[in-house]
Amino acid sequence: MRIDSLGFRTDLMLLSLQGSFVEDRGDHLVVRSPSNPGYWWGNFLLLRDPPAPGTRERWERAFASEFPAAGHFAFGVDGTSGNTAGYTDFTATGYEVEASAVMTATAVHEPAHPNREANYRALDLADPGDRESAIALRLANAPRQEAAGHREFLARSMDSMAALQVAGAGAWFGAFLGTRMVSGLGLFSDGSGLARFQSVDTHPDFRGRGLAGTLVHHVSTYGFTTLGATTLVMVADPGYHAIRVYRSVGFETSELQVQLEREPLADSSDRTHGSPAA
Repeated sequence: MRIDSLGFRTDLMLLSLQGSFVEDRGDHLVVRSPSNPGYWWGNFLLLRDPPAPGTRERWERAFASEFPAAGHFAFGVDGTSGNTAGYTDFTATGYEVEASAVMTATAVHEPAHPNREANYRALDLADPGDRESAIALRLANAPRQEAAGHREFLARSMDSMAALQVAGAGAWFGAFLGTRMVSGLGLFSDGSGLARFQSVDTHPDFRGRGLAGTLVHHVSTYGFTTLGATTLVMVADPGYHAIRVYRSVGFETSELQVQLEREPLADSSDRTHGSPAA
């Protein structure tokens, strides 16, 4: 199945680098991450076309047959327009339908007000201190997630990122004020010329200081030089304030990416949401 969406192409690039499996079923792909079964967007169906009216139950059966232990449903829809109309059958039964902005840059520049106070460096994810700093920052930005399950998800995610870093496929970076990591993100590539950002986070107590924009610029330079990328890809919520940060260093929205998800039932043990790779 051909994938038009740059967002999903780079999602699958990163998941494949981490050992996930992608199976082609003709009109959809099955994406499976055995090492992190609680990660919704590592275990989902990518549909070739928007689902036709009246086919929700068919797609739910297809999902359940592939992921019988899952309590959630997660469907990506290939395409670039981000059209979220026509999903009333899904939204009426509790689904969230989102169109995320897929942003790209082939060159970057410093933000208008760079932060010169912080120290910007790659983390050593084999070091317990650096690893815990990265996990703690991401936890601080996910207050609504169930703490124990989300920590387990993040720990598994960081194990995967550490393996990619050792393999030379990218790195996780942090902005430090003293010894405290206050902003962080990852950037990874399979050598194809595309590099994808992951999880741009700034601690809530340190926002508005130019940390994220300065870090994105710093890491983008690493992407163009060390990773040899020609296009950097970032996926963001188009309504969230952080999108202005990415635009401030040269990223532009090139397409929209549609995802449908429904939380597990109240008695399900599937509690780890995770998020699409940013």
